[in-house]
Amino acid sequence: MLCDHASADIPPSLDQLGLGPAERHAHVAWDIGAAEVTRGLARRLECPAVLAGISRLVIDCNRHPGDVASIPEISCGVVVPGNSGLSEAEADGRAERWFWPYHHEISGRLARFLRRGTVPTVVSVHSFTPCLGQGALLRPWHVGVLSNRDRRMADPVLAALAARGDLVVGDNQPYSARELNYTLDTHAGAAGLPHVSFEIRQDLVADTAGCERWADILAQVLRPVLADPSLRRIEVF
Repeated sequence: MLCDHASADIPPSLDQLGLGPAERHAHVAWDIGAAEVTRGLARRLECPAVLAGISRLVIDCNRHPGDVASIPEISCGVVVPGNSGLSEAEADGRAERWFWPYHHEISGRLARFLRRGTVPTVVSVHSFTPCLGQGALLRPWHVGVLSNRDRRMADPVLAALAARGDLVVGDNQPYSARELNYTLDTHAGAAGLPHVSFEIRQDLVADTAGCERWADILAQVLRPVLADPSLRRIEVF
């Protein structure tokens, strides 16, 4: 289990990046509910979880360092004063302190599975805002299932979620993993490991009860998929 945007933490040394409390705890800073769902899924599936421990406004762990969105000066219309005019040394320092340890931990965990002869599956959890901007219509999806070229997990998971009959399920909606999927492309796609990413609408995981419900839902649909022995193969698509 992975969660790239698990934390809204901004170290005191960065002086809150010049932001007020509203911005520091909004979606612009982290994926609300994603960490709790990730931990709940890990407990239910009895598997390890790696969660990034820093706000994506400090450095986004789902963007390669150097990408314009890695340390954004403006994000979702919010100006981030503490990210303006950073030197290369400062940007590199953030990557060394927070980005690379997260990704090294993921690499190490996966390597240990492979050394034991087990092909691991990788599941990532994100959340998305109910509306895209003020005054916008409600996004209809309750959950999105994201994938790139490898659909081994996405297709059966989509079918299982749709079969419930009580959910609006997006296939690469509201975002597409074909366009942006750094963590899973790097650690799973390039290595031929089966993987999938979930996007859950944030009003559904805004409290503990909602997070527990969604951990239950996702565990129910994942269990039969993970139990399929044909999934445990390395395939590069």
